[in-house]
Amino acid sequence: MRTPATLLPVAAAGLRHRKAAFAGSYLALAFGVTLVATTGSLLADTAGDDSPLGAPSLHKVLLFTSAMAAFVAVFVVAGTFAFAVAQRRREIAMLRAVGATPRQIVALITGEAAVVALAAAVTGCLLSLPGAPALAAWLVARGAAPAGFTAHPAAGPMLLAAATGLAVALLGAVTAAVRAGRVRAAEALADAAADRTVMTPLRWAAGAAHLLALAGALGYYLAAPTLPAAPGDQTGDPQFASQWVMGLDLLTITALALLAPVLVPPLVRLLTAPLTRAVAAAPLLARQNALTAVRRTVSTATPAFLAIALTGTVVGSTAAFADAMTAQNRATTAARYVLRPGGQPLPADAAHRLTGTATTPTVVTGLGADTAAFDDHGEDSPATVPTAATVVDGDLAAAWHLPADQGTPADLHGPAFAASTDQARAHGWHLGDQVNLRLADGTVTHLRLALVYRTQLGLDEILLAGDTLTPHLAGARPTAVHLGDRPADLLGGTLTDSRDPGPDPGAHYAWIATTTILGPALLYALIAIVNTMVMSVADRRRDFDVLRLTGTLRRQILHTVALESALVVAVAAALALAVTALTQWGTTALLNHRILTGQATIPLHLPWPALTAGTAVCLTLATTAALLPTRLALTRHTPAR
Repeated sequence: MRTPATLLPVAAAGLRHRKAAFAGSYLALAFGVTLVATTGSLLADTAGDDSPLGAPSLHKVLLFTSAMAAFVAVFVVAGTFAFAVAQRRREIAMLRAVGATPRQIVALITGEAAVVALAAAVTGCLLSLPGAPALAAWLVARGAAPAGFTAHPAAGPMLLAAATGLAVALLGAVTAAVRAGRVRAAEALADAAADRTVMTPLRWAAGAAHLLALAGALGYYLAAPTLPAAPGDQTGDPQFASQWVMGLDLLTITALALLAPVLVPPLVRLLTAPLTRAVAAAPLLARQNALTAVRRTVSTATPAFLAIALTGTVVGSTAAFADAMTAQNRATTAARYVLRPGGQPLPADAAHRLTGTATTPTVVTGLGADTAAFDDHGEDSPATVPTAATVVDGDLAAAWHLPADQGTPADLHGPAFAASTDQARAHGWHLGDQVNLRLADGTVTHLRLALVYRTQLGLDEILLAGDTLTPHLAGARPTAVHLGDRPADLLGGTLTDSRDPGPDPGAHYAWIATTTILGPALLYALIAIVNTMVMSVADRRRDFDVLRLTGTLRRQILHTVALESALVVAVAAALALAVTALTQWGTTALLNHRILTGQATIPLHLPWPALTAGTAVCLTLATTAALLPTRLALTRHTPAR
């Protein structure tokens, strides 16, 4: 074998005899490109912010959704293509034994991967055309997008998704091919029988780098003077703190996934320790297969690990932030009752009719911009940058006990405003500063900074005095009236007792954002579980033939495969539990020591229902995806004696 052309028949034979492996790689990349292109197309259609007041920006939510989709897609695609190459160790060993050079091995595998990846990328782009409108309709149904929101075909996101998918697929295949091609012929034949060196120096370095990045990010989150800024903002956004915590979640997941080949064998031994005394052959075979074929165990466990870990960490952090919002709201609420709109909006003069404090959400633009900037109406002008604010019509202290860093709540009257500590630090404001802004009706004015209060999770970071600014609300109605006594007339609204307020209203939007960000990526991870399991079983027909020739019954083989699938999911669940426990500890520490200091504390809770449900779904999918093709293979194929 001296020319690449001599390997063309080998490539053709590989395509014919390894249809399952190539089909699995094709499906993983096709769905991955579909996922990224779909979320990217939606992101391109949300340059403006049409989200309801009080709800997270749809554009920012979709930005996190796209990032989560890309993270899972890259992980699954690279792992699937590398797994497909690892399944060919016997074939590569034989080629090396008959004289194939490492360069020829790499060229062979790269060419095959390029053909499969190109076809999958084109398919993924085509599937995103109906996929984007379907996802848009799902967002509208969830309440994450305004009515009428839809997606339009966008060449940019599709090309970017296809290019990224091709690059990741080829990188995963080529890396595995280079590693396999460097092994000597005799060593290759020995390595084909058992996994000896799964961890490479590059994987060790990447795992260590992610652990260092995780430690640095956690330290920054706990010690930074302000909350991390939301995408496109200059200041911290407490509504998006939970989404930024997802960055810690993903770093932790990546670190453990990279170190999985080191962690999986001890976990398998621990989980299967009771099976060593089993009399039946199936449990012992399942244990030994998982220990011998570490690459296969890691590859099949990775999608399940992603699904369970993402569910546990994202649901856990969102629940922790929801608990923090509720605890902080209870600690700061001063009014005995809160009146909210019922079937109809509250009247604009509700505060005066009920002798309470009304709050009305609004949006101001150009907060802190120079006076000259308000003459520039371009998209890049600082005077067009929107900021969510709340107009307080009445006594601020009668509504909330806000911890003040500078000033007092009694000073919030006249042409004045209050800002959170994060906003004040980010802009460099001091008490008494005059700040320019444009109100909802287009009026440009300047207001005096009268109060700097500690950032609250469930409260806007800008509060405007309502005694002079209420006429500039452009028809907006109050969303709450804070009252000291129970009113005789509810004005068609719903009254809540502050002693039992229930969940903070902001937590509702947090859950909407979480399901939006997690949903598409989680669905793709579940599909990847089925795909990887089918690929794994299709590569084991020779093992099944050997077992049948030694007298093993079909039901015993099926029992072994089922136990292996359960063991794979158990390993994935154990790793996911470790990730969830670590990230929940970090999230709880961030909330208690950085946000809730001096107001309230929340305990450490693990999301056991979410972890249990995720594990059960993965176990069902993995077992079914392994048993059905195994039963089919045993029925259709009888080994020759």
